[in-house]
Amino acid sequence: MLKYLLLAATMLSASPALAEVHEYRVLSGGNDVGHLKADVDAQRVTIDYDYKNNGRGPTIAETIALDADGYPVRWDIEGATTFGNKVDESFAREDGSATWRDATGEGQGPTAEARFYVPQNGSPWSLALVAKALLVDEDRSLPVLPGGTASLTARDTMTFEGPDGPVAATMYELSGLDLNPSYLALDADGNLFALASPRFAVIRAGYEAADQKLRDYAEQLSTDRFVRIQKEAAHDFEGPVRIRNVYVFDAEDMTRKGPYAVVWHEDRISSVQPNDAPVTQGETVIDGDGGTLVPGLYEMHGHISQGGALLNIAAGITSVRDMGNENDVLAGLIQRIGDGTIAGPRITRSGFIEGKSPFSSQTGELVETKEQALDQVRWYAARGFHQVKLYNSMTPEWAPDLVKEAHRLGLHVAGHVPAFSNADAMIEAGFDELTHINQLVLGWILDEGEDTRTLLRLTALDRLPALDLSSAPVQRTLDMMVGNEVSIDPTLTIHENLLLGRNGKVSPSFADIYDHMPIGQQRSLKEAWADVSAPGQDEKYRGAFDQIMATVRMMKDRGIFMVPGTDMGGSFAYHRELELFQRAGYTAPEVLRLASLGMAEYLGQDEDLGSIEDGKLADFFLVPGDPTKDLKAVKSISMVVANGTVYFPSEIYPHFGIKPFAPAPRIVTAAP
Repeated sequence: MLKYLLLAATMLSASPALAEVHEYRVLSGGNDVGHLKADVDAQRVTIDYDYKNNGRGPTIAETIALDADGYPVRWDIEGATTFGNKVDESFAREDGSATWRDATGEGQGPTAEARFYVPQNGSPWSLALVAKALLVDEDRSLPVLPGGTASLTARDTMTFEGPDGPVAATMYELSGLDLNPSYLALDADGNLFALASPRFAVIRAGYEAADQKLRDYAEQLSTDRFVRIQKEAAHDFEGPVRIRNVYVFDAEDMTRKGPYAVVWHEDRISSVQPNDAPVTQGETVIDGDGGTLVPGLYEMHGHISQGGALLNIAAGITSVRDMGNENDVLAGLIQRIGDGTIAGPRITRSGFIEGKSPFSSQTGELVETKEQALDQVRWYAARGFHQVKLYNSMTPEWAPDLVKEAHRLGLHVAGHVPAFSNADAMIEAGFDELTHINQLVLGWILDEGEDTRTLLRLTALDRLPALDLSSAPVQRTLDMMVGNEVSIDPTLTIHENLLLGRNGKVSPSFADIYDHMPIGQQRSLKEAWADVSAPGQDEKYRGAFDQIMATVRMMKDRGIFMVPGTDMGGSFAYHRELELFQRAGYTAPEVLRLASLGMAEYLGQDEDLGSIEDGKLADFFLVPGDPTKDLKAVKSISMVVANGTVYFPSEIYPHFGIKPFAPAPRIVTAAP
């Protein structure tokens, strides 16, 4: 009872006698992209949250009624999510019970233990409300509805200058609501000052100068967390390591061979030996129990974050091609992974070039003239980037000169199709690779002048069912891809989620992993991305995905080279991407080769990576089954070796609230 009295006193003392308006700016990469406004009147809060980055973003209106203790008794949320799905969420608490409705359906439960509701589509203000309640809880940990436990940890207090004078704000780590914590700065009254991540911030209006400092600190807190996990989860054994009783996927001839013993020392494979070969003194010996070793996989469409780096390792993804990032943030991440401070995949960098417009993506570098774009190509080349990626708002007429300069400097060129152009024009300009299957097909279904810098580049896919794939425009594009040896990174899983995800149903992309996820992720996996409420829209989107898969099968049959990537963070989404490649006509062994040795060859890294051979880098993973017969076996990984360091996913996943998929293999002999 005492803690509730303290809570009431704290919250009511902080409540204004008169209505107050709290205004915040939303910043992406330092650029202002939207707002959050909270009208606070005693125990009622009205919130307007809206931002747009890359032509899309959420539009959320919330109304919250609080009791005397500051806990919500009524919560109504309306609007739309980033990709357009309608939001109609509500919560009510009365007489010891609660009812709620979100995109997953309706729920109810007692509030004797859990009194605070965590909305599915709330604004950052809702996170601050949770944090404020936790501030006066004895152990700063509370069960929440519809499930789980939220906890709060105080970090440093910093002072920021602004038009209303200096504000002392304490950064808090709010965990238990998602796979990774959120970082919130609260002022002395417990009110929201900022929410920050390495790339994104919501900051009290007038104090935007705090952006970089807050984002840097959020990155440091995230790093500290993953340093702690690395110390627990990374196994760098003394001397050589030998795993016995394993079969090896031979990526060269796409067969499973063995049983063998594979020996590695430090970061290199020493040899692949007969299973009964003698063990030398000082070795660590692991029993593979008849499982299969598979070369480390390549996620070829990442925008990698520190939070996702370790999850990719746990998924057997030891290499990622980053397709656009904040360059300084990415450089720091690469350094920390390289020196072993944290775990993460080997990263191949793409230089992101975007034109300036009201719809610009705030990732990477923005340019206003062709000369600036050419300078940016040269900047990336001088710093060893593998390729440049051209984006939506870039002026399409610049493409030939940019491609020419990139090729002169040895850079690969990939990209979206800039607005008001089409894939045919980019192929003629010299693109080496097209990014996303929708960017290809839009040229067959859009009318002249339609703007793909907006969500239209996704919603227009509802026109695909009416398209004749044997028509001349389709065949001309495919002929051009074949003739010019243009590859494609189709990102099938993201299109499956967009087109087939439905409220209240588990996304088909993640049906196999749903039961392993914490409740916050489960709610996300049962929420649609797109709005399918209009008559006939459900059928159109389902037909669109059928057409996409038919197009990919046709491209595969024509010999067009396809690159497996997700644009969804890799990890579990990447496993689904491989399954969709199999549905497109590849056999399981072909998929495994493409995702390992095929991508190493594509990036020019096959001298060291892509297969399990003497002298190559020790990058591979162990699955209990036979993935050449059942590709789903790659979802049950028991061990990953990255640069010679051993990781057991069963030790990693609990840090994210994820139930492991396979136990760790048995260590038979540990080196002294």
